[in-house]
Parts: sequence; structure tokens; C-alpha cells
Amino acid sequence: MTKGMKIHLDRTICDGFGVCAKHAPGYFSLDDWGYAGLIGDGAVAEADRDAVMRALMDCPVHAIMEMDERRPDAVPPPLSTDEDPAAHLKTEASEAEWGFTR
Repeated sequence: MTKGMKIHLDRTICDGFGVCAKHAPGYFSLDDWGYAGLIGDGAVAEADRDAVMRALMDCPVHAIMEMDERRPDAVPPPLSTDEDPAAHLKTEASEAEWGFTR
């Protein structure tokens, strides 16, 4: 069973282009200065998913994000190795190997 889409709007990033309200007016409103506000709790109905995804993708400053249901503690930790991590650092001696030059 798939969970519904949930979005978050970062108002500190919004520059007031209004593209989101144009594509999904049921989920975004504009204040007196043209900055977006999220209507509701961010839960998106399946029927409105395409319009909200269009708003998310067309936002010029990427102020709209799709919330991931995974919790940080659900991600497995990286495997522990006894190898020295400094052996893989990019240094002047390994410029040719890593493909960067000055």
C-alpha cells in the first residue's frame, strides 16, 4: 500500500514568483506581497498529485519539497571497515588519478 504524497513549503526560500499558486491553487496561496503559503497540512490527494508535482518542479527557487516518509534512524549505518579512510583522500599526489588539475 502506498502512502499519499506530502509536501513542505520553505517560506524562507520563496521569492514570490507565484508559479505554485498558478499550478495548484488548492494547495498554495499568495500573500499581499506575492509570497506563497501552504494551504492545509501538506497532504496531497491522489487526484491533485500531477498539479502539485508541476508546482514543485516549476518552482524557480525549489522552495517546495516532497516529504519523505523514512525516518533518519531507518537508514542503515555505513558498514564499518578497518581500512584507513585517509588512504582515499584527494591530494596533490593523486591529482591524475582523481581527474582534477590546477
